[in-house]
Amino acid sequence: MDGKGTRAVGAMSQTKGRVVGVFVGMLRTVDNGQPWVTGLFKEAVLGAVRVTRTGLLGDGQADLVHHGGPDKAVLAYASSHYRAWRKEGAIEDLKPGGLGENLAVEGLDEDVVCIGDTWQVGEVLLQITQPRTPCWKLERRWHLEGLVRRVLETARCGWYLRVLREGEVAAGMAMTLVERPHPDWSVARALQARVRRASVPEEAASLASLFELSSSWRRELGGRS
Repeated sequence: MDGKGTRAVGAMSQTKGRVVGVFVGMLRTVDNGQPWVTGLFKEAVLGAVRVTRTGLLGDGQADLVHHGGPDKAVLAYASSHYRAWRKEGAIEDLKPGGLGENLAVEGLDEDVVCIGDTWQVGEVLLQITQPRTPCWKLERRWHLEGLVRRVLETARCGWYLRVLREGEVAAGMAMTLVERPHPDWSVARALQARVRRASVPEEAASLASLFELSSSWRRELGGRS
């Protein structure tokens, strides 16, 4: 098959990343005037952690409508973004795990990875299902109004993955691309298609047709669940 084929293995074998941090956190109640429950506060895992179809052991999500579940079992984030946030002065003390991510990854970002990508991490197989769209809790976590808008503007959003094969992950493991069915649909492009779905409906419809896209996004963008 050509370079855009599903199994262009030669090219894909050169596309790699590395897990530089693994993070989990159970739910906690934050009381800063109005109590709210969140799973955004993550701590680094020392050693390996089990990854199941619904997420990492020891991890929790407060809003299971918008987070978690098989289509959003794992949240990955590009480690290069931490420096960018600190440099801009937006979140000066941001550390890996600080945006609610489970995996901090090196060598990959939203312009590189694509919807439907299957990545191997040790024995685990993960498939990208959608960009992460931040909610108001991220702003309350960091006491920073406008953070959600800034995440969307910069596409420093991270991406969700479903677990195709369970196993253990740990910091230091390589991430190897084993399948890329939609090379034209980077996570960054998918995010923009959702943001502009009212003004560019044909782009949203094209995204919604991707089988690997999360069922919630396919419903929202007009595709079948």
